[in-house]
Amino acid sequence: MFGTGNTKPRLGIDLAGGTSITLTAKSTDPKAINKSSMDIATGIIERRVNGMGVSEAEVQTQGDNTIIVNIPKGGDRQNAADQVGTTAKLFFRPVLAVAPSGVTAPAPTGSPSAGATGTPAAAPSAGATPSAAATGTPSATASATKQGRTVGEALAAGSSPSAAATGASAAPSAAATGSAAPAATGTPSAPATPPSAADLSAAMTQGTVPPELSAAFAALDCSKPEVRAAQTGADDKAVVACSQKAENGYYEKLALGPAAVKGADVSKAQPSLDTQTGSGWQVQLQFNGTGTDAFAKVTGQLATQTPPNNQFAIVLDNQVVSHPQVNGPIPGGSAVITGRFTQAEAQDLSNVLSYGALPLEFTKSDITTVSPALGSDQLKAGLVAGAIGMLLVVAYSLVYYRGLGLVSIAGLIVSAIMTYSIMSLLGGGIGFALNLPAVCGAIVAIGITADSFIVYFERIRDEVREGAPLRPAVQRAWPRARRTILVSDFVSFLCAAVLYVVSVGKVQGFAFTLGLTTALDVVVIFLFTKPLITLLARRKFFLDGHPWSGLDPKRLGARPPLRSSRRRSSSSSAAVKEA
Repeated sequence: MFGTGNTKPRLGIDLAGGTSITLTAKSTDPKAINKSSMDIATGIIERRVNGMGVSEAEVQTQGDNTIIVNIPKGGDRQNAADQVGTTAKLFFRPVLAVAPSGVTAPAPTGSPSAGATGTPAAAPSAGATPSAAATGTPSATASATKQGRTVGEALAAGSSPSAAATGASAAPSAAATGSAAPAATGTPSAPATPPSAADLSAAMTQGTVPPELSAAFAALDCSKPEVRAAQTGADDKAVVACSQKAENGYYEKLALGPAAVKGADVSKAQPSLDTQTGSGWQVQLQFNGTGTDAFAKVTGQLATQTPPNNQFAIVLDNQVVSHPQVNGPIPGGSAVITGRFTQAEAQDLSNVLSYGALPLEFTKSDITTVSPALGSDQLKAGLVAGAIGMLLVVAYSLVYYRGLGLVSIAGLIVSAIMTYSIMSLLGGGIGFALNLPAVCGAIVAIGITADSFIVYFERIRDEVREGAPLRPAVQRAWPRARRTILVSDFVSFLCAAVLYVVSVGKVQGFAFTLGLTTALDVVVIFLFTKPLITLLARRKFFLDGHPWSGLDPKRLGARPPLRSSRRRSSSSSAAVKEA
């Protein structure tokens, strides 16, 4: 509107649809939940949600420990709802040990011993030599394990050290006798026993698990989503944690040392695309002075270690985002988080890190989603109620004030146009959203505006009843009506201002609209109604007191003019004095 492009008021979630989230603060220290920490959390949440591309979100405190987040339709509402209230506590921890978690052991093959072909072993010839089963499998398996062979490779091989050893023990005896071995009778040997998932995980553990974490590390099953999401631990102690992405078909569990660098020392974070190595999206970090020194010191120490102790785990809200290797000291206060991120994931992580950690922990005590269809019905109901109220006021004005009623109708139309225009401008300017209580405030304002007209009209009619001509009556009535209108509007505006300050959420929409329309009522009365009535008082229809003008002296019971009687009294007094 007026060249700004805002031609309609912005609707709140109860009218346009959206999601409303109620966050309740919690802390072990009751004193930590105070106005200062709640204000900081409100600002961080608002910047975080708007930074996710969900514009015009409303974040407001309610009471002592509650924050209301209203996310309108449009943008990635689901992602924003998931991110709202996350504590975003970032730590950099050294990796002590890594092991696969939730790995399924290979099933028994049940193969017979003699050639591993599934049939009884045949008698070898006299010059036969031990088969490859006697020399290859056990040593190859041991070598691969020592070299860090992955569990995925071990499962793909379809063999185990125990099975290989069984095959090796049978073959030499057959070769030594040169005749059929007893196993050639067709009786298969007992099936090989596969290693359990726990054995595989233990065999693949790299690094050393601290004694105080051994039990928790062994019992940790990262294949369960609820386990991965429920990791906890103090920042100054060693902890166990889960990776958040499956690698080679399984998740990893890690033993991590105390936090070496804190996320509070991150001054800036932004996503970027790695075009050099082609590893995809990453997050670039910039540390402050404290973080720069600490990060350079720790990375210098880790670079001298062997895997996995040369890895630095990036832990966000007790969940391992990435644990890259450190090849050398990283000075300068810059670092990169890699983790095979998508563009959206990198943007979300950067957004959370950029806007900092919340000073309190929050739980989502209520999540309400309003569909656009329901919002449309509510808006329609509000508009119908407003139209009914307007029609009743118009009907009353025409019946009671007749011609003057047209003035009140014109004033209501002007007030409605101004209100609509200002709401449209405020929607784009300060993010004001028209919700259902705000619509109720606009409906109440119809009565306030009509009341101002009634005050002025009745003052004019009182002057006409006293016998004054219309034009002087209009001028005399204005000072008295003006004072009454200003006092009345001031009281209404004061009530709206107090209600806006002490209330929260949707009630503020009602108070804001009520205060706005009350202020506009003063503008309309002073700049529109008063000049218009002054002009109409010069028209013959009103000046002569037409019966349909609403200012007919006979209908109003006007007294006879007092001007002639005053003149007679003055003449009589003069005659008496002369006598």
